[in-house]
Amino acid sequence: MKDKDSEGFFTASFQQIKGGELTDCYFQRTFQILKTKGINKRVVAEVFAKDFPCHWSWGVLGGVEEVVRLFKGFPLVIKGLKEGTLFSARQPVLSIEGNYIDFCLYETAVLGLLCQSSGITTAAARCRKAAGDRMLLSFGARRMHPTISPMIERNAFIGGCDGVSETLSARMLGEQPQGTMPHALILVMGDTVKATRAFHQVIEKDIKRISLIDTFNDEKFESLRVAESLGKELYGLRFDTPSSRRGNFLEILQEVRWELDLRGYNDVKLFVSGGVDEQSILQLNPLVDGYGVGTFISNAPVVNFSLDIVEIEGEPIAKRGKESGRKKLVRCPQCYTYRVFPESEPEGNCPCGGKFENLTISLIEGGEVVYPLPSPQELRGYVLGQLSHYEL
Repeated sequence: MKDKDSEGFFTASFQQIKGGELTDCYFQRTFQILKTKGINKRVVAEVFAKDFPCHWSWGVLGGVEEVVRLFKGFPLVIKGLKEGTLFSARQPVLSIEGNYIDFCLYETAVLGLLCQSSGITTAAARCRKAAGDRMLLSFGARRMHPTISPMIERNAFIGGCDGVSETLSARMLGEQPQGTMPHALILVMGDTVKATRAFHQVIEKDIKRISLIDTFNDEKFESLRVAESLGKELYGLRFDTPSSRRGNFLEILQEVRWELDLRGYNDVKLFVSGGVDEQSILQLNPLVDGYGVGTFISNAPVVNFSLDIVEIEGEPIAKRGKESGRKKLVRCPQCYTYRVFPESEPEGNCPCGGKFENLTISLIEGGEVVYPLPSPQELRGYVLGQLSHYEL
């Protein structure tokens, strides 16, 4: 039977999620049983990841602001890590304290917000780490459902991308969208140089002139034609060569770089997109000045968080395989050693001589947001500051 409330795309609204409609049926049944039996115990539940996908050894926490928006106004105490904090497996990233009936319908939504956002943020951070100081753009909006593009691009930006290509997402971030030109422009105009010159004539001067040079002909000769046409106005060249035509891609780039430099186009930068991931970034870094990354970030594997009760009516209790009692995560700012302590235990000193800092902060108390939520730009800077302490 068709849902009379469904219009447009097959996505849930903020009101439906905040109203507890997006939940697994067993939580609805649990709610019904507890209400019928008059059981409403105060509990503490914690979120952590048992392990990571793709043999990752660390993750970057995303989705915290959306969890805060979800629970704003609820009679709960929410604590957790600041969005953008790097963490490892079995470290608590969020806790919820309150009467279980007040939040039991929201476990599905909370985990969905944290799991997917953290996967995207982590994938972007890994690309950032691999690329070093080279330009890194998110090109993945076209690979995912358009209604979640702003979420994807926000997390890609926070994770370390310099910019995003999709216009609405960029506007929501307070950034200018970044990209070059599509193959469609070149195909419609019938020639790479004509399309590049039209781009130069029409598009605002503050947009960098980066020509896409693999539509019709050999990359080397198209690169030289474009460079000779635009001269010093040309900022860079983008290679989106399909895998079926790449051959040894590094050698193609090396050949183009040689021919450009030989003719005095040393300042023309080389950019690569299409099937880019952290491994290809590491391989191409010697010749490439920037990357457009799509599916590797936008379709990143989720971080499999779980939400487990660890305390009931003040007494520590947890299911088998989980550690009971409320906890906090601490980190040494000098050596970046992490420790999980009982919440009541003092932070103390790190073996390196530094003093542990408590990373678990209050986010919501009694329905009020008590933590000033940082901007995406501040969160991105926070992530970048931590990355120097980690390896791929």
